[in-house]
Amino acid sequence: MKNGCLLFCLVLFAGYRLPERVVSPVDEPPFPARLVQFTPYANNPVFSGTEQDTWDKHIRERGYILREGKTYHLWYTGYRDGKNQTKFLGYATSADGFHWTRYAGNPIHTDTWVEDMSVVKSADTYYMFAEGKDDIAHLLTSTDRIHWQERGPLAIRYTDGRPLSKGPFGTPTIWKEADTWYLFYERSDEAVWLATSKDLTVWTNVQDEPVLKKGPETYDQYAVAMNQIIKYKGRYYGYYHASAYKDWHEWSMNVAVSTDLIHWTKYPHNPILGNNCSSGILVPDGASYRLYTMHPDVKVFLPKK
Repeated sequence: MKNGCLLFCLVLFAGYRLPERVVSPVDEPPFPARLVQFTPYANNPVFSGTEQDTWDKHIRERGYILREGKTYHLWYTGYRDGKNQTKFLGYATSADGFHWTRYAGNPIHTDTWVEDMSVVKSADTYYMFAEGKDDIAHLLTSTDRIHWQERGPLAIRYTDGRPLSKGPFGTPTIWKEADTWYLFYERSDEAVWLATSKDLTVWTNVQDEPVLKKGPETYDQYAVAMNQIIKYKGRYYGYYHASAYKDWHEWSMNVAVSTDLIHWTKYPHNPILGNNCSSGILVPDGASYRLYTMHPDVKVFLPKK
């Protein structure tokens, strides 16, 4: 009996089982249909400004939705007509993600300007990274989703430790893994950079070059901004909005994939949503994913059958 056959017989005799095959990212398509193919909900929009004389006559930029248990939680930015109107934070809930109830105590935060937010829950605390006035990203925290404490602007450093040059740094998008926080941010929608932090006090660029750039295709040749990071079967997916127009009069939703959060490959069939869809995030509904876009109202796009 040959050695290989003898070893196999001994393994079976000893009662051992050969290890199960481990599925790696390369075993899955890089852009699964459930992450890139969506169809509009028939009754869009599902949430919008009141269009009456209220603090949230209009809503704008990226709101954020977290589904916890069977409840959908939405934070959004409201404002009135007029130049330099302060953007306040509102809150609404839904049992199905289609029909929303505004919180009776809205607006829930008026001390600082809040828009274009990204919300992450870690332990018992909610962390909201948002734009403030002049597109300066700042942090707020809460333990009940409603009462938020201002923590101040984010302190971002270049790789050599120097403070980031003056100017806007907005659309903060957060991913947390183990004890590291990952911050994606844009500067005038020119590109997307990545910084990390262990303590939420100082953020340091992983590299001083962008991790996501405009072009070379036409759909994102004039603007890019990251909206959300998810992890699916060993890969990271970045959902970002972009514009094919110099004056940004129209936007689209797009996706890119990465294995390390630094090197990104754009979906070859971008955009996944056109028709001026912007500020989109993916939300699990218990069975699959829905894609919500937020600007200038909230629309939902369902998985294609």
